[in-house]
Amino acid sequence: MHVLVTGAAGFIGYHLSEKLLARGDTVTGLDNLNDYYEVSLKEARLARLKPQPGFTFVKADLADRAAMEALFSGQHFDAVVNLAAQAGVRYSLENPQAYIDSNIVGFTNVLECCRHHSIGHLVYASSSSVYGMNSAMPFSVHDNVDHPISLYAASKKSNELMAHTYSHLFGVPTTGLRFFTVYGPWGRPDMALFLFTRAILAGEPIKVFNEGDMRRDFTYIDDIVEGIVRVTDRPAAANPDWDASYPDPGTSSAPYRLYNIGNSKPVLLTDFIEAIEKALGTKAIRELLPMQPGDVAATYADIEDLVEDVDYQPQTTVQDGINKFIAWYMKHMHKETL
Repeated sequence: MHVLVTGAAGFIGYHLSEKLLARGDTVTGLDNLNDYYEVSLKEARLARLKPQPGFTFVKADLADRAAMEALFSGQHFDAVVNLAAQAGVRYSLENPQAYIDSNIVGFTNVLECCRHHSIGHLVYASSSSVYGMNSAMPFSVHDNVDHPISLYAASKKSNELMAHTYSHLFGVPTTGLRFFTVYGPWGRPDMALFLFTRAILAGEPIKVFNEGDMRRDFTYIDDIVEGIVRVTDRPAAANPDWDASYPDPGTSSAPYRLYNIGNSKPVLLTDFIEAIEKALGTKAIRELLPMQPGDVAATYADIEDLVEDVDYQPQTTVQDGINKFIAWYMKHMHKETL
C-alpha cells in the first residue's frame, strides 16, 4: 500500500512509518516540525526514516488547506493514518488556539482531502482523554463520552463526531483509535516516563501528582503500532445490527468504528516509578502534588472489540517496556546528546 502518515516525525508516527516500510509499504510522511517539544528529537527520528527505500517526507501543516490539497492531488494514497495533532492535556489550558488550529481545522482538511480523493481508509488518533468524567471501568467505546474535562479531550471527541459525519454523508471509511498512555523508545519528552528518567538521572525531584494515587493503562509502542497496522488493513464497515433507537457510540450504520487501543492492565503510578528506579538502579526524589486540572485519576481500556476484530494482543510488560526505554535513553538522550 501507499500510506500517508501525518505526524511522521512524532513518537507514534515514526514507529508506525518504520513498521510499514519494513513490510514493504510505501510511506509518505507529513509533519510541520513544530516546537511543542525539542525539534532536534523529531529531526533525529526523521533522519532514521529518510534513507529508507519507499519513504518520502513532506514538511507541511494540516491547517494549510492549499498544501494539503496539493499533496493529495499529486499522488494517490490507499490509506491515511492521521497522527498529527497538538498533543498534551495541560498545554491545552495554556494555549487553546493551537488545539483548534491543528485538531479541528487541520482534521477538517484531512477529511475533505479523503472525501475528494477516494481514500480507502482513514485511521485517526483519538485519545483515552475523551472519557473525561466517566468513572465506570474499564472504559468502553460503547459508553457515552459527552463530558470531557480538557480542551484537548474535547478536540479529540470532536474528531470522532466529524469523522462520523464524513462516513455517513460521503461513505469515507473512518476508524478512530483511542490511545492509552503510550510509552517507549523515541518517546515524547513531555510524557511521564521521559520526564521521570531525565529528573532521576539529574538528581532532581520528580513531580508525582495526586500523591501517586493514579492508575494508567501504560501501553508499549510496539504493541500500539501492531494494532494500528492491523486496523489500517481492515477498513471500517457499517454495523448491520446498528439500531437508531438505541444508538451504539462505537459503531454506526455508516462505515465508522471506534476502538480503544491499550494494554488493558492499569498500573499504579507509584509502581511505574518503582519500575523506572529498578531499571536505572537509582531511587527517585518524589515531590508529592495534588491532581492537575484536566487530569483523570485512572484509565483502563476495554479492548474486547479490537481483540475480536483484528486479534490485537499486547505483548510487552511494563518492566520490559521501561527497560527498553531506559536502554534507548542512555544511548541517545543522556547528557542531552542525540
